[in-house]
Amino acid sequence: MLLSIIWIVLMGFFVGQIARRLGAPPLIGMILVGILLGSQVGNVISSQVIDAADELRTLAVMIILMKAGLGLDREKLSQQGSVALRLGFLPATTEAIIIAVSSMIVFKFNFVTGLLLGCVISAESPAVIVPGMLRLKSLGWGVTKGIPDAILTGSALSDVLVLLVFSLLVNFLGRGEIQEVNILGVLYLTSLQILPLQIILNICLGIIIGYLFARIIVSLLTQQNWTENTVQYTIITACLALFLVVMAYHLPYFSGYLATMSLGFFIGELNPPLARKLRTGFDSLWVVGEIFLFVLLGATIQLQVLGKVLLPGILILTIGLLIGRMFGWYLSTLGSNWNWQERLFLLPGNSAKATVQAAIGAIPFSQGIEGGEIILAIAALSILVTAPIGAWATMMFAPQLLTRGEVDPTKVKVNTKTLLLAAVDTSNLSSVVLKQAAHLARKSEANVIVVHVINDLDNHNIDQLKLDIKKILADIQYRLIIKKGDIPTEIIRTAEDYLATEIIMGKRGHKSRDKVLIGSVSQAILAGSSVPIIFI
Repeated sequence: MLLSIIWIVLMGFFVGQIARRLGAPPLIGMILVGILLGSQVGNVISSQVIDAADELRTLAVMIILMKAGLGLDREKLSQQGSVALRLGFLPATTEAIIIAVSSMIVFKFNFVTGLLLGCVISAESPAVIVPGMLRLKSLGWGVTKGIPDAILTGSALSDVLVLLVFSLLVNFLGRGEIQEVNILGVLYLTSLQILPLQIILNICLGIIIGYLFARIIVSLLTQQNWTENTVQYTIITACLALFLVVMAYHLPYFSGYLATMSLGFFIGELNPPLARKLRTGFDSLWVVGEIFLFVLLGATIQLQVLGKVLLPGILILTIGLLIGRMFGWYLSTLGSNWNWQERLFLLPGNSAKATVQAAIGAIPFSQGIEGGEIILAIAALSILVTAPIGAWATMMFAPQLLTRGEVDPTKVKVNTKTLLLAAVDTSNLSSVVLKQAAHLARKSEANVIVVHVINDLDNHNIDQLKLDIKKILADIQYRLIIKKGDIPTEIIRTAEDYLATEIIMGKRGHKSRDKVLIGSVSQAILAGSSVPIIFI
């Protein structure tokens, strides 16, 4: 089992990075690794890991749903609330119905079996959509109109609908009848009639439970001070979020996915500083979670059944996407402020299939439902086709179809590299400047450029400066640049050439407490620099 984990992590990471360097999403490489390591090809992954694949995928999905909730923007959701709500129901519904009708012609299914196939295929994958939308938010694409937020919320609601209808159809096809439910000993309703009530109950309870758990977490982590650092914050929150998902399996009265996403959202509303720390922690968890999710996804794909339905399956997927789902997208955005390009973006941004198909695709086959093998094969085909294309197309077409707006760093982690420029001379103050640069670099994982501008080279002083730099910045990645020329000009030019984020330097010219206590060099840099300056 441990050897299997080593293979999964190492090969998943490096092949994913190879895919990224070739311009493709890393998940393509990870799925490929899963296929190669799985029982269909290499048979390297141990049976213990395969048996635990569902639980490991659930853990990874919890992480990505927490990331989604922590990144939601209430203001943008209020602007696009009706669109998000419609995206949660209409695209999946129209796609499922079109697939049901098409499968009656292509595979000679009856309508109920076709609708079961439609439910499997129409579910949206949070594992692909959430990272893509959060990436768009961090870059600013579509954020002005709240398009990523609407897609994130709609995807979560969509899975509630699909999973409920799927379970109803599986029970019906397995038993041959629709069950009746006794309401308070008086009213008898069929499971089909009670379905709308179940959907509303799942959504409402999911949101309420997510809110209650958010209050508990905020109280434990910030008011009661049970934890001391980001790692502890993340571990406690992740355990409680996973508990929500697990509890939903045993108490199917609320959506565990929606509760988890709501948990992240309400933490951000109740305590933004805590949410910022949790974003950092869950970003770290996702580095490993992503590898396990997609490698195990590839390992569960049944290659031997793909050949039988390859062309008909692609036809079904195409019809469902280009006719059924696009009609749902049109209805979802009707009357909104989205232009035609933003509506067209839903094609790459809201169509990826992966985790839900991997979780439920084999259930009809395992329960002996007629047509279950075909449903399993098309579920696997939908993962292979839509997950890589969706991840790639989202980032490829966002600049062409969406408008770039201002990034809100209070909702998403903005990945920017910090580069500190430490301007030093050979005085005693230089060591203080270097220590401050090292302190800031350790806090922000930054690199440091040390600049020393001279007129006459003094080997003794330069050698001593180099020794100080090597000692003080021993654990920091740095570069020493020695220049000749006008000191303010060269410092400013170096900062601009290397895109430094801050300049750190000592101030001189202490003459009077009622005057600006900086020297001529400092004043010149302050007047001419577009880069923020920290004076020591």
